[in-house]
Amino acid sequence: MEFQGFSKKVFPFLSSIRQNNNKEWFSAHKLEYESLILHPSRAFVVEMGEHLQALEPSINAVPKINKSLYRIYRDTRRMGANKEPIKSRIGVIFWQGSGKRMQSSAFYMHFSPDELYVAVGVRWFEKPMLDAFRETIKSDAKRSELAQILKDIKAKDKEYRYLEKGYKRYPKGFRADMKEADLSLYKGMATFKMLDPHLIEDGEKLIDTLYKIYEDMLPLQRFMYEVSLRIKDE
Repeated sequence: MEFQGFSKKVFPFLSSIRQNNNKEWFSAHKLEYESLILHPSRAFVVEMGEHLQALEPSINAVPKINKSLYRIYRDTRRMGANKEPIKSRIGVIFWQGSGKRMQSSAFYMHFSPDELYVAVGVRWFEKPMLDAFRETIKSDAKRSELAQILKDIKAKDKEYRYLEKGYKRYPKGFRADMKEADLSLYKGMATFKMLDPHLIEDGEKLIDTLYKIYEDMLPLQRFMYEVSLRIKDE
């Protein structure tokens, strides 16, 4: 199952999903989904996973739906969720450790006809991870460490970006006069880069490009993994 890249037909197919976003249309085109998206996504997980496990042996790279791959059907039952039943953005995640994949530090990417988004960290915190993050950065030393990690990553590539702050008020235990106190205002902690989506058509170049980005952002991955180990069982 060697990864050769995604077909040039994948973006027209994703655009067709946007124009025909219903389960009946998708059922009639399921074989195209499998050949254009599902099978090459599995091959990508296997090959990219081998590279990432050289950086961090405890990285999970599992080429299955609800593991490193996401369901193509959207959960429209959640409050505020996008009500279109079929996703036209394809995501892949390589998470570290034994925790929940979306609440563990992870190497992530998604693509659509509009973008290729590559990220490292945790893109949003549920309460246990938020509590663990804030508990970690109550330490002056840990706040300084995280601030320096973010600064160093940004220095490697001017196109590397951070998530925007999500809160306006400092949480309990933080004050405006504390050094790097703004780190407590984040709803997630990740760095990312936007790339030309057509990069996915060249398998070797995609793997090499993502590996370089993930390697650059590895210090944040390691920091956030340590945070995840502080999550308390509910």
